[in-house]
Amino acid sequence: MRYGPADSSKTPRFTGPRTFMRLPHVETTEDVDVAIIGIPVDDAVSYKSGARFGPEAIRSASALLRPYNANLDVDVTERLSMVDHSDAPTVPGYHERTLEQIEAHLLPIHRAGVVPLCLGGDHSMVLAELRAAVAVHGPLALVHLDAHADIWDSYYGARYFHGTVFIRAVEEGLVDPRASVQAGMRGTLYGRDDIEAPRKLGYDAIYWSELETLTPAQYGDRVRARVGDRPAFLSFDIDFVDPAFAPATGTPEVGGPSSGQALAYLRALTGIDFRAFDCVEVAPVYDQPANITAWVAASACFEMLSLLALRRG
Repeated sequence: MRYGPADSSKTPRFTGPRTFMRLPHVETTEDVDVAIIGIPVDDAVSYKSGARFGPEAIRSASALLRPYNANLDVDVTERLSMVDHSDAPTVPGYHERTLEQIEAHLLPIHRAGVVPLCLGGDHSMVLAELRAAVAVHGPLALVHLDAHADIWDSYYGARYFHGTVFIRAVEEGLVDPRASVQAGMRGTLYGRDDIEAPRKLGYDAIYWSELETLTPAQYGDRVRARVGDRPAFLSFDIDFVDPAFAPATGTPEVGGPSSGQALAYLRALTGIDFRAFDCVEVAPVYDQPANITAWVAASACFEMLSLLALRRG
């Protein structure tokens, strides 16, 4: 059996329950290539909250998606059996317990050979995602698009925050920084030493001032050279996109890429062995009434599915 979306040429997009891309809501891993999983959590944000409602908003916006990606010449529904696997459990107010529950929820997904695409939710959730993935696939190469490197040691004395995940990931041996690329970082910092902090951990850090001089193809080549044939994880923070195009996020940074540029950088990541994806930090309360951030996020997720569909052939 194969799972795919409802045909929007036969039934209107505004009908039926709100699942990602109008996929069936089936909590199974049998005959499934990709499971879309919401992670409604925002207990670890440092400024504006609201990302717990991100999965709902992305799902709603994704009703506009069609199966064929003209830029990559691939029909994701022809090559991938996909379901909306509902949401991971969370415990509001108990962040470390929430991370444990997310990890436990995702572990059988990976064991079944299914690729999760997680909808966030604040970026702290990635630590749980990585723990589950690494338990099955071993240490991963990280491909990270974000306005922030998220490598602070702590926030307010807390070590598990949305801005600390990628230093914790190195400390826990979840990612190999020598095979990983962080790109898009910009904005004010606490000091000059912060610029080199990702590189001191071993990451290839491409700040926006450099990334904007690279074509998407050049960026893709640099990532592929770094990652090689290792299993990889792709994490896309919506604040990678300039807030003129994606305003609904907790810590926006001006001066970044347009939505079109952001999607082009994603599209350039063909050929990489991605074992998991996520799109995080959509806080739809700041998106009304146009919902443009959710549309950008849904489109970014579609590009991720397209990358996987191309690799699966």
